[in-house]
Formats: sequence, structure tokens, C-alpha cells
Amino acid sequence: MDDNKTALVESLIIWLQTFNTPAPCTTVAELTTGAAMSQALNQIDPAWFTEAWLGRIKTDVEDNWRLKVNNLKKILQMVVDYYNEVLGQEISNFPLPELSLVAEHSDPVQLGRLLQLILGCAVRCERKQEYIQIIMTLEESVQHVVMTAIQELMSRETMGPFGAELSGDLEQQLKKALEDLGELLTEKEALTQRCQELDMQVAVLQEERNSLLAENDVLTDRANQLDTFDDPSTPSGRKHNQLQQQLESLQEENFRLEAAKDDYRIHCEELEKQLIEVQHRNDELTSLAEESRALKDELDVLRNCSDRVVMLEASVETYKRKLENLGDLKRQMKLLEENNMTYMQNTVSLEEELRKANAARAQLETYKRQVQELHKKLSEETRRADNLAFEMKKLEEKHETVIKEKERTIIERDSLKEINEELRCTQAQQHQLSQAGMLSSGSPSHDNLAAELIPVEYREKFIRLQHENKMLRVQQEEFEREKIAALQTQLEEAHKTRSELDTENRLSRERISELQQQVEDLQKALQSQAAKPDDSNLKRKLDAHMVQLNEAQDEIMKKKELLEDLQPDNTQTSLKVDELMAALKKKDDDMRAMEERYKMYLEKARNVIRALDPKLNPATAEIQALRNQLADRDKQIVNLERQCEQARLREYEEKLIVTAWYNKSLNYQKLAIESRLGGRTPSVLSPAQSFLSQQRQVSNAPRRALSMNVPATTSK
Repeated sequence: MDDNKTALVESLIIWLQTFNTPAPCTTVAELTTGAAMSQALNQIDPAWFTEAWLGRIKTDVEDNWRLKVNNLKKILQMVVDYYNEVLGQEISNFPLPELSLVAEHSDPVQLGRLLQLILGCAVRCERKQEYIQIIMTLEESVQHVVMTAIQELMSRETMGPFGAELSGDLEQQLKKALEDLGELLTEKEALTQRCQELDMQVAVLQEERNSLLAENDVLTDRANQLDTFDDPSTPSGRKHNQLQQQLESLQEENFRLEAAKDDYRIHCEELEKQLIEVQHRNDELTSLAEESRALKDELDVLRNCSDRVVMLEASVETYKRKLENLGDLKRQMKLLEENNMTYMQNTVSLEEELRKANAARAQLETYKRQVQELHKKLSEETRRADNLAFEMKKLEEKHETVIKEKERTIIERDSLKEINEELRCTQAQQHQLSQAGMLSSGSPSHDNLAAELIPVEYREKFIRLQHENKMLRVQQEEFEREKIAALQTQLEEAHKTRSELDTENRLSRERISELQQQVEDLQKALQSQAAKPDDSNLKRKLDAHMVQLNEAQDEIMKKKELLEDLQPDNTQTSLKVDELMAALKKKDDDMRAMEERYKMYLEKARNVIRALDPKLNPATAEIQALRNQLADRDKQIVNLERQCEQARLREYEEKLIVTAWYNKSLNYQKLAIESRLGGRTPSVLSPAQSFLSQQRQVSNAPRRALSMNVPATTSK
């Protein structure tokens, strides 16, 4: 298994070297960088493996296996995407290579899988024929390995749902190319074997040449010794005498053989005479066989004529049935003419109703415009009322805020008054204390008063700090008030938009309720006034009656043309039938006479064959072959008769199907005409109506429902 994988990698490396990439690609270690493979992919399909992608493949990776893995991942991802998106094939069954083993350990098995995927891209791209030709120019062993790799890849690939139809032709072309490649390889093997055989023959001939040269040398030596043949004492002389005796005996044997030859020549002349007689008999038999063939041909012609007579009889029967139906067609034509008159009267009455409906429609349009204008005015007034209510609410909120501000300022004024009075009291107390400083310090009353009045400064300081705190609070409240005012304006805008949306919502709800009421009124009107159609119904009725009138006129014209065609055909077919019957009788007589002659000739041929001696007659094999040919011809005639009978039955079945279809369509037309004459409404679909009339009624139903909206709206 490892040897096979190693051979696969080596063969694929040899194939990859045919791209002549700038990067080296002679060993497994050089291919682990991915540079050579990416350059080969760029040559295979530059539209997919672009120069920008090629620029992302790093070439100066040296021994950094992480950079190698990164390059190989980019190559594998683009190859898989190429299979899925361009070729429309999934390679889920094919084991993908482990790139870490390739980059870190230079694993030839995993590298072979990656090269096998690149090979699949090459033999499926637009230039696949060129790459297949390049593969065919490689060595025989490399070609075998590459072919097995392609077949393994094809066997494990599955078509995607979207690209099955697009890559079917490519698969066929690839299979055909692989078959051609296999045939060429077999031819190449045969040629190599032939070359080996020729080499062996050359070697054998060389050996024969050497042996002949050796024999030539021996014969030259013997020629030098021929001078000693005259002397009988020498061994060569004795040998010469023996050879002369043998020569004399051979000459006597030759004379005897020439005498036997003359005897055989006489016997051969007799056999030639017998052969000439047999050939004459054979010529007679061949003439008889040709006559039998001609008789068979005439028999086939007569059978064809009889088949034509049967077909013409069937056509005569059909014409008779058509003549019988002619009376029914005339009656139907009269009924259609009467229906035409009624349809004309209906069209006149419908035109009058249509004029009245047009006048009513104009009045309805004016009413509708007035109602729309009133609705617009009502919506504007409601918006104005909502805006005024919103402004009123806004003013009330401002009034409340002003009142609250006034109360707050009054409270602040009272607090400031209290603080002012307290400050005045403290100043008066200090003044009194400064005047009472002349009192003795030892008196207890002085001590108590000092004890009470010492924290007055602190109290004054406390009051001052409290005042500053209040002022800071006022400033903070002003800042917060400004912030609240800004938020209040935003809130007012939001309330305003909300009120506008509420008014629009209320108007839309009112409009929806009005429309619902109109729909209910329309439904009630449709239920109550089903028998009183409006002008659109009248118009549709008028169109339907006009269509029916045109159809009736077309049917009348078709029936007239059919009557005119059938009347001359009847006389012509009767004459043709008489002529064909006479010809058929004549052909039957001729066939009987020919059959009798054929039997007579066959009997004569049998007698002649029995008279011949099978031992001395070399033409018995030819006669047996003629018999076999006659038997084969009889079998072929039987098969042809059976096929002709089957074809006639199929033709008869097709005619029956056509007539049944024609009768069924006539029945449907009759039922449709009867339903129209019965005055059925278009809204009721009967089973006897034709398919086209049902489709017209279905298409007219939505228009009728839409046209009923106008009178219902105006009534409300």
C-alpha cells in the first residue's frame, strides 16, 4: 500500500513538472511550501485562482512549518470551493489531506491526496483537453498511475443539487477522454509488443544469416574437394558413384510419376465435365430461386394492397357515419340560428340598460366626490379642535405653575422678614450690653447675663450661614427650574405630537368603522339585490352574449363548411371503393395463379435435387444453403406479416381514440349550447359547462365584486 502511494506521489510530481512553474517541484519537500501547486492552479484556471490569491501564498517560508500549513490551507480551501462552485461537485466522500503532516513531516500520502485534487481540477477545467493530451505524452507507467488517480477521484465524487445538470456534459467528456486514453494505452502496449516481436524476428534472422554464412564456408570447402570425385579409389569418388546410382533410380521414379500424372489429368478432365453439368443445373436452380423471390415480392405487394383496401373500407364506414350525423348537424344549425336571433334581441335590450347605467354612474361619481370633500373638511375641523384643546391644557398648566411660584415667593418673603427681625433684636441686645459694662463684675446677675449673651455671635453667624444656605438653595432651584422648563418644553412637544397622533388615530378608526359599515352594506346589498345587477353586470352580460353570439356564428360556419366537404367526399369514396374492390378481386386471382406456379416450380426443383448424386455433386452444399435462405425468407415474411398486423391494429386504435375524443368534444359543445339556451346565470357553474366558459365566469367574479363597491358607498 505504501509503495502504491509513493508511486502515486512520484507520478503526480512528474505530471506537475509539465506546468514549468517558477518554483521548484522535483521533491516532496519542495512541494510542501505550496508555491509550485498554487502557480500550477493559477495556470489551470486564472479566473478562479487569480493573481491576487497567488500573491497571498508566501514563497519564503524556509523551514517554518506553520507558514507552510497556512499556504496549504489556502490552497485546499480554494480547491474545495472550485469543486463546489465552479464544477458543481461535492468531494465529501474523498478523504481530505492532513496538512499538518504534509508541512511538518513531508508525508507523501497526504501530499498525494492534495495533488490528486489538483489533478481533478485540471481534467475538469475549460482547458481539460490540453491537459489530457499532456498526460498522454507522459511515460506509460505514469499514465497508468494518473488514470487510476482520476478514476478514484471520479468514483468518490457526488454531484451537487445545483450543478448536476451543468457538469453532466463535462463528466461525459471526461469519461470519453479517459476511454480514449485507455484505448491509446492498449494500442501503445500492442505496438510495444509488436516491436518486441520484430526485435525477436530480427535476432532470429541474424542467427539464420550467421548459420547460412557458416554453411557457405562449408560448401566452398566441399567445392574444392569436387576435383577428387573422378577417382573411384577415394571416398569422394565412391560417394559420387553412389549419388549417380541414386540419380538414376530417381529418374525412373520420375518417369513412373509422369505416367500417373497423365492418368490423373484424364480423370480431372472427366471431373471438369461433370462440374460443368452441375453448374448448369445450379444456374437453373438459381433462376428458379430468383423467380420465387419475385413471386414473394409480388405477394408482399398484394398484401399491402389488401391492407390498403381494409383501411379504405374503414374510412368508408367513417364517412357513412359522418353522413348519418349530417342531419343532426343541420338541426343543430337551425337551433343555433334561432339562438342567434334571441341573442341579438338580448343585446339590444342590454345596450339600453347600459345607457341608463352610465347616466346613473355619472351621478354616483358626483356624490362620491362630495362625500370625500366633506370627509376632508371634517378631518381638518377635528384637528383644529384637538389643537385648541391642547393649547388650553397648556395654558392651564402654565397658570398653575405661576400660582405655585407666587406662593413660594410669599413664603420666602416671610422667612426673610423673620430673619431681619432676629438680626435687629441681636443688635439691640449687644448695644444694651455695651451700655451695662459699668456694672460690677462680681455681681451674680452680671455673671448670668454674660453667660446668656456669650453665644449671640455664634447665633448671628449661624443665622448668616443659614441665609447663605437659603440663597444657594434658591440658585440651585433656579438652575433646576431652567432645566425643568427645558424638559417641560420637550414634554409639551411630545404631548403635542401625541395629541396629533391621537387625532389621526381617531380619524383612521372612524374611517375604518365607516369602511366596515360600507362593507356590511355592500354584503347586504349583494344578498338582497342578487337578482338586480348594476351596470357592470349588464356590461358583462352584454359581453358574454356577444361572445356567445360570435361562437354560435363560428359554429354555424364550421357546420356549413363540414356539410360542403362531406357531400363531394361521399361520391368520391363510393367510386374509389368500387375501383378498389375490382382491383382486389383481380389481385386475388393473380395471387392464386402465382401460388400455383410457385408450387409447380418448387416440385420441379425437388425432383432435380433428388436426381442428383450427393456423392459426386459438389453443389449439394449450395442447394442446402439456398434451402436455408428460403426458410429464413419464409420466417422473415411471417415476422413482417405479424408486424404489419400490429401496425394496422395500432393505427386502428389511434383512429378509435381520435373519434372518441371528437365525439366527447361534440357532446361537451352540445351540453354547453344547451346550458346557454337554458338561460343559466353566469354565477352558477353546471357540470355540463365547457372548460373555457367556467374560466370566463371565474375571471369575471372578482370584477363583479369590485364593481359593487361604488353603489354601496354612495348609498351610505
